[in-house]
Amino acid sequence: MRPISRRDALLLGGLGTAATVAGGAGLWWSLASTQRTGFPGTAAGPVLRSPAEIRSTDGRLQLMLEAARAPVELGGRMASPLCYNGTLPGPTLRLQPGDELAVRLVNNLGEATNLHVHGLHVTPRAGGDNVFVAVMPGAGFDYSYRLPSNHPPGVYWYHPHHHGTVAGQIFSGLFGAIIVEDPEAIPASRERVLLVSDTTLDRAGNISAAPLMDRMAGREGELLLLNGQRNPLITARPGERERWRIINACVARYLRLRLDGQQLQLLGMDSGRSANPQTVDELLLAPGNRADLLVTATAGESVLQALHYDRGAMPGMMGRGPTPGTGALATFRVSGTTASLPGAVTSRPAQEDLRTAAVAARRQLVLAMGAGSGGMGGGMGGMMRFTINGREYSEARTDTIVAAGTVEEWTLVNTSPMDHPIHLHVWPMQLIEDNGQAVGSVVMRDVVNVRANGRATVRIAFRDFSGRSVYHCHILDHEDLGMMGVIEVR
Repeated sequence: MRPISRRDALLLGGLGTAATVAGGAGLWWSLASTQRTGFPGTAAGPVLRSPAEIRSTDGRLQLMLEAARAPVELGGRMASPLCYNGTLPGPTLRLQPGDELAVRLVNNLGEATNLHVHGLHVTPRAGGDNVFVAVMPGAGFDYSYRLPSNHPPGVYWYHPHHHGTVAGQIFSGLFGAIIVEDPEAIPASRERVLLVSDTTLDRAGNISAAPLMDRMAGREGELLLLNGQRNPLITARPGERERWRIINACVARYLRLRLDGQQLQLLGMDSGRSANPQTVDELLLAPGNRADLLVTATAGESVLQALHYDRGAMPGMMGRGPTPGTGALATFRVSGTTASLPGAVTSRPAQEDLRTAAVAARRQLVLAMGAGSGGMGGGMGGMMRFTINGREYSEARTDTIVAAGTVEEWTLVNTSPMDHPIHLHVWPMQLIEDNGQAVGSVVMRDVVNVRANGRATVRIAFRDFSGRSVYHCHILDHEDLGMMGVIEVR
């Protein structure tokens, strides 16, 4: 078992149940008032760039996404990553509930790819969010997604999901944001879409391939980027309220975020929304998690910090695990005349609470890591096996069959010494219990972090759609190496 860190001991001892629940949901908020310093000697980079945006009109958004290698600037140097439509990140897609999203995906890569609309509650059938589609090099595929009229507003994202190449293609730059707009606008001075990624470049500016050991640990890149930039500058006036849509598009890196000296209010994470904004000091985003954040600017200069989070290490490989990953994501400079504060944020209706729902079935998913038959003992140099209920992924096998229209309760048991953030496609999950601690409010996620040697219980309403889809670890190297299962709702 991984020894508890000093930070974990302080959080668990000082915050009790509330902190434990938040951590299992992919979010820590620290009530401590201790101010942390920024990063001495870290100069702000160029002004933050925003991804291009495409909005739906008359209930439809139609576009072509070309996946291809392209010359772009990454972290201040020229590089040759993979891009959607020649940019990194790809364009932001803005939709309304009830809209249709029609995407022509053109594959100009040297390998197969496809498209996953992460977090959207849409059909997995045919040309919907169907991860079993393989778009071969030189070919195209037409996707069509119809959002329900009551689709939850929030920040979502798109990326490839062709098994075996997911981590490499996202690490190389294939990702972009999706925004489902609120029925009633939230007053803000401006809105920013912020995609956090990491990668590693070789001397020629190409994306470096990850060694097998790094893939088994879950690769973390040397460059930590925000919208493809290294420590960009964000400016505002005192009193302005900005809305930040933050996406953790990293393959394996957890983002423990702080912006000391500024007022932060969390609107929600993933598709989950609080009735009212919640004041926070610190956020933890597991890979794939998103946060919808209000930042009220205070005069001065602050650093958006990505602090170290201990996600554990591979068995028998201490010192070969994830890198600390600490860095400055952006510099926030607030100056000038004080602005008038935008209007109050109105309360939102309460979300449905599945804790009172009738449960049709209860299941247990056991997440495990271990040396394969070709291993060299204890995982030292051999191939690790990454399994759910003792089985590695097979597209030909259906692991879980669910009756459409029912609610199920799943207990996610992690027997390994590393965290595993579990993502279920199509149907969001409500966190019910984390490591024996009941959750006292409605916490909806599509990525739930299951701590090392821990467990989490979720409830899922399998409504609106039937068909085959998947659930998997969102440390994407672990998914590619087998920690994924197939679900069919019928």
